[in-house]
Amino acid sequence: MLPEPCDSSTLLFLPDDVFAIVSQFLSPRDVCNLALCCKSLNTLVASEKIWLTQCEVLGIVPHKDLVEWRKGVLSYKALCRFLLSVQPLIGIWVHQNPELGNVVYVMPGFVSVVGCRIIPQELGPLGVEDGPILWASVFEVICDFDGSTMFFLHGREKGVDYVYPGSVESIDRSCNVLLLEVEPSGHKKVSSLLQSKSFAHQSGVEVSAKVCRSSSDISGSKRVGGNSEATVTFSKLAFFDRRRLLEVTTSNVRKTVPDKVTGPLFPRLRDDEENFQKDLVLLWERRSSLCQMYKLGNGQIDYKASSQEAAGPKKPEMDDIRPSLDGSSAVPNSLPEEDGLTQCIKKKSLRGYVWNSFKQILGRSNSSKGSHQVSKKLTSSSEIRHARLQEFLRPSNIIRLSLNASTVKLSSYRAWPNMHDSRFALYKLPLRVARADQEFAGLWGGTFGWPPGKPSEDKPGKALFFLLLSYEEFQGQQLLIGTKILEGTHYVLHPNGSAMFIVNINDPSSEPFPWDTDADSYPVNIEHSFVGEGIASGYGFRYPGSKPGSLFVFQNGVIAFTWKESRAVLTLQRLNLQELLKKGERIPSLPPVANFSYLTKSYSNVFAGFPSSSNCYSPRKG
Repeated sequence: MLPEPCDSSTLLFLPDDVFAIVSQFLSPRDVCNLALCCKSLNTLVASEKIWLTQCEVLGIVPHKDLVEWRKGVLSYKALCRFLLSVQPLIGIWVHQNPELGNVVYVMPGFVSVVGCRIIPQELGPLGVEDGPILWASVFEVICDFDGSTMFFLHGREKGVDYVYPGSVESIDRSCNVLLLEVEPSGHKKVSSLLQSKSFAHQSGVEVSAKVCRSSSDISGSKRVGGNSEATVTFSKLAFFDRRRLLEVTTSNVRKTVPDKVTGPLFPRLRDDEENFQKDLVLLWERRSSLCQMYKLGNGQIDYKASSQEAAGPKKPEMDDIRPSLDGSSAVPNSLPEEDGLTQCIKKKSLRGYVWNSFKQILGRSNSSKGSHQVSKKLTSSSEIRHARLQEFLRPSNIIRLSLNASTVKLSSYRAWPNMHDSRFALYKLPLRVARADQEFAGLWGGTFGWPPGKPSEDKPGKALFFLLLSYEEFQGQQLLIGTKILEGTHYVLHPNGSAMFIVNINDPSSEPFPWDTDADSYPVNIEHSFVGEGIASGYGFRYPGSKPGSLFVFQNGVIAFTWKESRAVLTLQRLNLQELLKKGERIPSLPPVANFSYLTKSYSNVFAGFPSSSNCYSPRKG
């Protein structure tokens, strides 16, 4: 006798706990589609247990934290909505400048995700695991009560901590570029980066076909009135206009961080339950305060209203602003001094100051265009491609700060993406999960010297290195590549993206390890060793040479690459950045725009003072 076929009524008789287990094999989209089948199933999938299971399946936040986060949102379904939207942000983001490292790690905060910059630094005698890692906050995306997102950029100006509210509405599921932009209300975020040919050509990237189609669909609807009515994206503006627009916007949307918001961004580890509970109290107060600040004004600027109040009854049009050709209306590269800003606000009100700032930017933009008309020698193909600021601002009288998470096809060399020098952008590193045939893939950290982390008499600390280990097939051989993404020296020795070593996993090494004992005077136990080459000077800073060496794998999971000739040794261990940051020390951030991505090329540490970063700042616990 054949069993009777199952239908939807079978699911209705399942207990909630059993159906929650079944739902582990469904995606959130599948669960929502199931709710559309009938009223009974709609009631069933509305269960909190079902959506708690969906939150757990995402693997972003452990169960205990999910239960705590639920207190700040409408439901587990709303929380799942938030986690799904910010999941693509989790991971390691980088920029090539400065050369010592510009590494931002995005991790769960408290009903939020937080971007934390790892500061180039030295290690104390306790090593990576026990020594406090210095970091600074860059931005955070907070979950609102209904599961929507609130974006805050972090920054510090003239000794005062600020937050800069903005929007982050559309996050591509496969995003690999984060851009800090200014967005007129009504602009479609998906087309912001993708319509810039200069970005794609100059940075060696191609927009994926899927995103190109959606971009053309959106922009096509904007072109009803012809090409002159096409949407002008932020990325099409000249670098000067983009930088000044960001600076003026951040200076006018910034909000001073009150005392209750200066607390931790995430709780400490749960192994200290007493301090963990104290952190939760501070975190709830901080989140409540930030939510109120965002809803009172989410970073929008009505610059046309500002112009009307500043100019009186006559409302000036964008194209009516005509500065002199001698450049007298051009603004300086830096923002006005704080005292000048205060006086301006007192005399003309904040709106008057906003419009004055925009007049200066528009004036410089027009002046630059006029200068090109007067002197054709100054005209270049790159300048012709740049859009006018008036065209960018015309669709709306409201602008706001924006975090644009886009997907582009990046070219790369040995796991390091090729980057654009003039975009306020961070690039995501593909962090591979270790598996049986690629057991060393992932993030590793360590320092030079043996025993690991042991300071010498003349140098109390050792430079911290972060390496991304990845695999690559070459002529039928499996290569393991250790790419440097952060260096903690006083002055950079190797550029970002350098391959510190390249090892042939298929070629065992016969070289002995130079030392017989470890830091505790125990004999070293080596499981495997492989032949490779390590970075060495010889062809200049950008094109270094290489010298033979070997990679050794110890029984305790530590690995070490040694240079055969010099006997130098780079010792590495796997890192859990979330745990390190929760045990680390927070230092003040940079000014907001530079804090997002520091574009100036530098070979020294611009993020913290040396020799002791802790002595230069007043550290704050995470």
